[in-house]
Amino acid sequence: MSLSKTQYMPTPASDLPVSKVILPIIFFFGLLMYGLFIHPQFVGNGMLPIEVLILIAICFSSVHLFWLGFNWETIQAHIVQKVGESVPVLLILFSIGVLIGSWIVSGTIPMLIYYGINLVSANWIYLFSFIICIVFSLLTGTSWGSAGTIGIVMMGITEVYDANLAITAGAVVGGSFFGDKMSPLSDTTNIASLATSVDVMDHIKSMIYTTAPSALIAGLIYFSLSPYFLGNELDTTTDLTTVTQTLSELDQLFHFNIFLLLPLAIVIWGSIRRKPIFLTLLGSAWVAMLLAFIFQDFSANDIFISFNKGFHVGMTPTNIEFKSNVIQILNRGGLYNLIDGIVISILIFAFIGTLGVTNAIEVSIRSIMDKLQKRSHTIATALTATFFTNLMASNQYATSFIIGEAFKKKFDQMKIPRRVLSRSLEDAGTMMENLAPWTPSGVFMAGALGVSVFEYAPFQFLSLINIVIAYVFAFTGIACFYENRKSTE
Repeated sequence: MSLSKTQYMPTPASDLPVSKVILPIIFFFGLLMYGLFIHPQFVGNGMLPIEVLILIAICFSSVHLFWLGFNWETIQAHIVQKVGESVPVLLILFSIGVLIGSWIVSGTIPMLIYYGINLVSANWIYLFSFIICIVFSLLTGTSWGSAGTIGIVMMGITEVYDANLAITAGAVVGGSFFGDKMSPLSDTTNIASLATSVDVMDHIKSMIYTTAPSALIAGLIYFSLSPYFLGNELDTTTDLTTVTQTLSELDQLFHFNIFLLLPLAIVIWGSIRRKPIFLTLLGSAWVAMLLAFIFQDFSANDIFISFNKGFHVGMTPTNIEFKSNVIQILNRGGLYNLIDGIVISILIFAFIGTLGVTNAIEVSIRSIMDKLQKRSHTIATALTATFFTNLMASNQYATSFIIGEAFKKKFDQMKIPRRVLSRSLEDAGTMMENLAPWTPSGVFMAGALGVSVFEYAPFQFLSLINIVIAYVFAFTGIACFYENRKSTE
């Protein structure tokens, strides 16, 4: 029987029971579990391509929708709409690749690495990476901008010292997301407060209770890890020679001066003034290109190639026999730098589009609301729902509004202050999104830092500790601001 609109009118999404809409979600998580964890461990040959896994999930969800009675025109419309909503994310992914290439060819990143090597103690590289990204992200309110700029510099310094790139990446991501969560300039911070009708400063004060101790513990771990992994090996003649060689090669490749800090200043200014991040990043890249023409020895063709395909040390007119790891540090960037992540983003939004046909995520959340009778269970459920919704929706904005709208009345009914709900949206949403390899944040961090999510996630202590503290507080009532109101606990 044909499923055309004229022959069959599907049941409205809001009327479908959870048992009929949740199957694609279960299939998706099962597929990821097999492809990313079970297959590498028991079958071998590494993880299955996540792009293929998502594509399979899209096909399964579409067939499931056909079975429910929806036609392809309806499914396609939802996919197109959702993919269209991902365009801002895709533009930022493209712009970060361009930014990296331009900052390298202009000498901005090489100069920051050059002086960073002289200023940063190798034995505390992990702690320093964590702290400087916290400061930068608090000033700018952007995790992506922090990791894509100063974070890349710290990765370069780490590579020079032959330290652990995964640990530095974890520190960079954690530090960057600290500011993304705690800065009043952050979009996710403002969205979470808006979605729950909580004053933004009350929201930030509430988050201090979970985020501040998490950052302190994470900092102590990075403090203890640095000497453990590096030991005294960097004090040997061989390692000092390698560092000296790196400094010499950077000095021969580029002409350093204070004007090369201008692209960095533009990013900071644009973030503080709340300018569109896409335009801010591109503006910084164009200024970097101009600086490359003025101060560096690269040809016009090489400068434009750095925007398109990325920088390559072979562009330099100086004949240098590279003996350090400068090539690994600088050969990167360009419009296609994050192309794998862009493909993943498009596919995951397409899958989300298929779920939107039946409002599967919202229906699944509503199904558990009436079963909550205790405050502790309500807060814990809000945390869990936020976590899984963000994994499925891959969009913290959407997650904040979905969970915020679903739980606001329940929190009011249970006499739980809404600032606990707004905090939960970030504890289990903003902070955890970077730990999934298919979300835009995970895709971006892996592409920009050159370390996969699975490699840096075990060392992204801030988010891991934060979520544990959030659940502990939920079940103990610590920092839940009940004000001694009597209610079922």
